[in-house]
Amino acid sequence: MANTVSTAASEPVGEAPVDEAPAYRWRWAALFVVLAAEIMDLLDAMVTNIAAPSMRADLGGSESVIQWLGAAYTLAMAVGLITGGRLGDIFGRKRMFLIGAAGFTAGSLLCAVAQSPEMLIGARVVQGLFGAVMLPQGLGMIKEMFPPAEMGKAFGMFGPIMGLSAVGGPILAGWLVEADYWGTGWRMIFLVNLPLGLAALAAGLRFLPESRSPHPLRLDLGGVVLASVGGFLVIYPLVQGREHDWPVWAFVMLAASVVVFAAFGWFQSRRSRAGGDPLIVPSLFRKRAFTGGLFTGMVFFSGMAGFMLAFNLYCQIGLHYSALKAGLVLVPWSAGMIVGFGVAQPLQKLGRRLLHLGTLVMTLGVLGVLLTLTITGTQVNPWQLVPALLVSGVGMGMLMSPFFDIVLAGVEEHETGSASGTLTAVQQLGNAFGVALLGTIFFDLLGDLPTAASFDQAMKVTLWVVAGMLVVTFAVAFLLPRHARENAEAAH
Repeated sequence: MANTVSTAASEPVGEAPVDEAPAYRWRWAALFVVLAAEIMDLLDAMVTNIAAPSMRADLGGSESVIQWLGAAYTLAMAVGLITGGRLGDIFGRKRMFLIGAAGFTAGSLLCAVAQSPEMLIGARVVQGLFGAVMLPQGLGMIKEMFPPAEMGKAFGMFGPIMGLSAVGGPILAGWLVEADYWGTGWRMIFLVNLPLGLAALAAGLRFLPESRSPHPLRLDLGGVVLASVGGFLVIYPLVQGREHDWPVWAFVMLAASVVVFAAFGWFQSRRSRAGGDPLIVPSLFRKRAFTGGLFTGMVFFSGMAGFMLAFNLYCQIGLHYSALKAGLVLVPWSAGMIVGFGVAQPLQKLGRRLLHLGTLVMTLGVLGVLLTLTITGTQVNPWQLVPALLVSGVGMGMLMSPFFDIVLAGVEEHETGSASGTLTAVQQLGNAFGVALLGTIFFDLLGDLPTAASFDQAMKVTLWVVAGMLVVTFAVAFLLPRHARENAEAAH
């Protein structure tokens, strides 16, 4: 039997007594393998916003191609994340991590050699699906590799990595597109994944431990199909409906999505009553904090993803910034996020009030961007945008810092896996929805023959919509408990 890193391990992987927390010898090397996978995902989730105009100029296609480049990846990731963790529980986390990393790397290569918009979008789906298989395994292995005394240090590595990726991702994408190494242009943003992916595979084979759940849940393939169809029925008409002047089929698909999601809920309840393992544990929806967290996350992440897409298009096409310059414009936002996370740490005792405070600060920042554009018009320069973008980033960091802790604190132990996967999947689904919705609003306002004035107007309207979504986020956040501890006590 293969060695496993768990308290039940009988082989010398942990070399600790059963009643003590085991510590896998190669745990820090394994952690860096997991972090490499996280970097690949974080970069690929962001870089297409910067490179999308160059991709479309090279491959052709309609405006909806730009939306699909982001939405296809995040929608595939959202659907896959629900089952990705269970695959590791059943077949082994190391095995599924390696399969996911290999598939993600292959998907990156397919993106890099794509000769048509359709091939590129399909390759992005491949990336999203295999990324959803790869990412959950790392978190599961970390929990088993590290003793409690070192767990905080291990998870603490994710903050700086996410921060550096947020700052460096747009800059890296812009630099690679502008540098045009060996005539690769935008393709290099995917080619850089090849050495990263191959290194993760080689190091994963050497350092990652064998690990699986002693009592794995069964796969709910019916639930996966219903969730996938429901998500597609929402995203497709939002992206394609505008180009076809909103035909009847677009509204039929949106209405059908409601029916499919209702069928999904019924199917999950029926499977649970029959003693099966549903994708989403139905008891979670009886917890106000969890359902409130889903609504809050869906609205918030939709607004942010849509804003990022519209703002990059405004900078590159409307203001004629280069890809690198457009990436640099977003540095204050990303740097503000890191500052916001730091500011939030000593304020965690505020709980929901910290989340509300972050939402207000972020709303002020978004309105600050709107005011800057109103004053400067099409003559705006990057330095004039720095203060408002910095404030927006600080607010975003303050908002996100307590969010997951408050939502998940009241989840019972047997619901943790389902709750975490569902919340992360909703985050990705929100990203896809935001790109589809706000991208459609932005392109609709540009018209058939975009001018500098129409870009300016489209960006201003988009900012008003984003500000409105933040107001909705503020309102639905009242569904959350005041503190994470209060939520945990309610669960018990």
